[in-house]
Amino acid sequence: MALSLLVTVVRRSSRRADERVGAVVQALEERMDELAQELAGAVARADEESQRSRFLGEIAGSIELDEVLKRTLDAAGGLTGVDAAVVRLETQEEAPIVAALGLAAEDAERHTIAGPPDGRPVRSVEVTYRYPEEIEETGEPLVRGGLAVPLADDQRKLGYIGVFTRDPEGRFAAADVGRLEDIAGRATPTLENARRYREARQLADLDALTGLHNRRYFHETLARDVARAQRYGRRLALVVFDLDDFKEVNDRIGHLAGDAVLAEVAARVGDVIRTADVACRVGGDEFAVIMPESGLEQADQLFARMQAIVSERPIGAAGLLRVSGGITELKAEDDSIGLFERADEALYRAKQAGKGQARAAST
Repeated sequence: MALSLLVTVVRRSSRRADERVGAVVQALEERMDELAQELAGAVARADEESQRSRFLGEIAGSIELDEVLKRTLDAAGGLTGVDAAVVRLETQEEAPIVAALGLAAEDAERHTIAGPPDGRPVRSVEVTYRYPEEIEETGEPLVRGGLAVPLADDQRKLGYIGVFTRDPEGRFAAADVGRLEDIAGRATPTLENARRYREARQLADLDALTGLHNRRYFHETLARDVARAQRYGRRLALVVFDLDDFKEVNDRIGHLAGDAVLAEVAARVGDVIRTADVACRVGGDEFAVIMPESGLEQADQLFARMQAIVSERPIGAAGLLRVSGGITELKAEDDSIGLFERADEALYRAKQAGKGQARAAST
């Protein structure tokens, strides 16, 4: 009887010991899991900080505006919880420059974040988006919240940088404001320098008399567009044209008045070309229009519009004028020089055929 009692006591003690050991092991396992999660979080934060530091270091590594915008967006898009980012720069022109990451261009325009209505300067702006019920029911991943900080130097506000989340909570933490401000502070002087550089380049690319792109820009752009069209199998058309009998016009009204005629022709041509077309003055009274994603039919239609708008009413002391043109479409064997020469040769044939018309380049 005493032996049986002793065995029972030993067994109970052993079970208690096993339970204590099991509890200790379980606690250790839970603590190990917590440590592993903390370590993973620390590694993720370190990776994020390292990535952000790399992006911040790269922002100032270029003077080209498109590249600076891309690097700025990459830095903002790398923040935790960010699904999209937008940079908006005010310019001396009417339209601002808007670049986006994770949003279509039209969506980027719609997700503009403005400051307070009284125009007072602010450090940051945070918004939450609410949608009509019919939009919510579509199940689309909607932008739920946004955070923006200004891009500003000592003189003026250049624009802003904004980040967006599709998280249902739609909120950003206070630390996110500081991180975005760091990015804005690093990006602002580089963006301003790049913007000024672009404006200077644009002025250097313009013909002073007509305001169209100049000859150097024309040949650089044509070479680039030809290479791109050949690489991706895209269409490309070219129209080369000049004023008929312009030498006689100059002799009759003088070169200063002749310059005014060229400026007026350029202005009229600018009214009928498409947004994607690139109009240039390539020398004297000769002009060219590069037409991406176009063929002979579109080039012929453009020439007809230019002929109509130039000849519809007199141009100063020069009176009524007409233009002659040569049109051509990119072929598989073309380079930019060959394409231009074929259009120029077609212009020469139009002149020989009686002027006031366009001829297509021979195959």
